[in-house]
Amino acid sequence: MVDHRTTVVNGIRLAYEVSGPREGRAAVLLHALGEDARSWRAVARALAAERRVYALDLRGHGRSAWPGTYTLELMASDVLGFLDALGLGAVDLIGHSLGGVVAQLLAQECPHRVARLVLEDVPAPRPRTPTAPVRPDGELHFDWNMVTAVRPQLDTPDPAWLDRLAGITAPTLVVAGGPASHVPQDGVAELARRIPDARVITIPVGHMVHDEAPDAFTRAVMEFLSAS
Repeated sequence: MVDHRTTVVNGIRLAYEVSGPREGRAAVLLHALGEDARSWRAVARALAAERRVYALDLRGHGRSAWPGTYTLELMASDVLGFLDALGLGAVDLIGHSLGGVVAQLLAQECPHRVARLVLEDVPAPRPRTPTAPVRPDGELHFDWNMVTAVRPQLDTPDPAWLDRLAGITAPTLVVAGGPASHVPQDGVAELARRIPDARVITIPVGHMVHDEAPDAFTRAVMEFLSAS
């Protein structure tokens, strides 16, 4: 059973879905740009057999507040505040794309709060050629102003983010999407090299690994999280 809940962190509402046994080890799932907690439902359902699973809507997404103020650092601060609000200690943290960047920042700043880290098709934070985002037609389930606010940070990351990857202490699984992904796979490989206790696996289905290959993704993640 999935419960839909909210809490207030940094003065804004954060919505999340929670499932799994109360006594289970906590796993926190962070979605990609323009997605929300619903994108994790297949993964959350499998993890919830043994874990207490929290899938967040990051600020500007889904049922969380759309406050108009957006940075990747604020998103990471929101996640830390969420852990504090719910009384969670060290958690298993799983992030896809944008959520993976947010997860990296949290693991850099507060390594003691991340027991194990999973980063899905996320490259090392290096500058990339900017492209103008095009707003999709119709009603959106995310704040378009959030997209235009965080894209410059994704295109030109703070150089310190790259250096601070070496400070991540959590055992880390980097899941690459392979040649079909729009994310440069050499950047994904570099990310794994720069995190001290990291390994990379490739599930060659493109950027949306947990959507396109949910069984393979979930199996790899569960094996990693359960390893001694």
